[in-house]
Amino acid sequence: MLLALMVKKNFGFGTQIRKSPYFDSTVKWGATGFSVYNHMYIPRDFGSPEQNFWNLIQKSILCDVAVERQVEITGPDAYKFIQLLTPRDLSKLAIGQCKYVLITNNEGGILNDPVLLRLAENHFWLSLADSDIVLWAKGVAVNSGLNVNIVEPDVSPLQLQGPTSGEIMIKLFGESIKDLKYYWFRELNLDGIPLIVSRTGWSSEFGYEIFLRDGSKGNLLYEKIMDAGKEFDIQPGHTSSIRRIEGGMLSYHADADINTNPFELGLDRLVNLESEINFIGKEALKKIKQAGIKRKQVGLELDCDPLKGPNTDFWSIYINDKKIGKVTSAVYSPRLKKNIALAMVNIKYSDIGKKLRVIADEKEFSSTVIEKPFYDPKKKIASI
Repeated sequence: MLLALMVKKNFGFGTQIRKSPYFDSTVKWGATGFSVYNHMYIPRDFGSPEQNFWNLIQKSILCDVAVERQVEITGPDAYKFIQLLTPRDLSKLAIGQCKYVLITNNEGGILNDPVLLRLAENHFWLSLADSDIVLWAKGVAVNSGLNVNIVEPDVSPLQLQGPTSGEIMIKLFGESIKDLKYYWFRELNLDGIPLIVSRTGWSSEFGYEIFLRDGSKGNLLYEKIMDAGKEFDIQPGHTSSIRRIEGGMLSYHADADINTNPFELGLDRLVNLESEINFIGKEALKKIKQAGIKRKQVGLELDCDPLKGPNTDFWSIYINDKKIGKVTSAVYSPRLKKNIALAMVNIKYSDIGKKLRVIADEKEFSSTVIEKPFYDPKKKIASI
């Protein structure tokens, strides 16, 4: 508790931004830096980001991601309503299954890219990236004519990610957990703690998300997992910018926002324009597809000294003196031994092998358009 008080003092914690149910445990286990996501504090610093990366890909890390708030949609028309929110066809979404989806507005812009969980015929969770989708959903519901109830439930996820996470989960839940398939979940109970466990995660590694359904038991759950992972050298950690950029995973507000459409990101597979489903933004997305996109997300290799950390500003990209795009996420990969980046550029300059000029923090260097994702492009590791 003393450590928690020290962190509160050093980081100016207040009541207008929420702490997660795991807050005291993360401080106990070494969290020294936080940022804000979905109006909550998220631990971002447990020491060296590079060591956190190696811990993730060689061992396993436990991450407090309670900031992935859930929007719960229930009621007689819940299925019709959830389909209205996303351009992905949900007609084959089974109870107990997850799907990565996009939430689009009337102009076809992306408002969020959550994971959707179907708990029952008309019971859904949207596990959110960083934006206020509970307000959007409530606003849509007002004029939808559909009978739904929309709340933010008492649900707070943890991520257990990395190659030894399966063994840790067997120790916690028994051998049957091995049968849980990629992007499926099941309801479980751990010594009286109500949970939903899914084979998902924001890491591009093998792992699980553990959704706590009773916030009063947050620190208890965290400590149980850390204790179970001792023999496997589990480490406390945070979501790895290095690994997620290697995997080409999006960070909302960085790589996508309300002014980005799915086609610019190469996410055509998440947009079903030919089916009979109705969703917000359908007509706009039809027009965008017919007209063709003017910019495109690409992967870049940056020709400069190893970056000291992820970029904290958008870096401008030029051809000669013409600005043609921006670097949205950049980092040095110690595994690939090169600087890699996601960027949004004018589609005329998006071909593999294209040389582009980047200006970052008053420094200038060259870059080359390369294939993305940069590592494990078929996601074989995560989907084992």
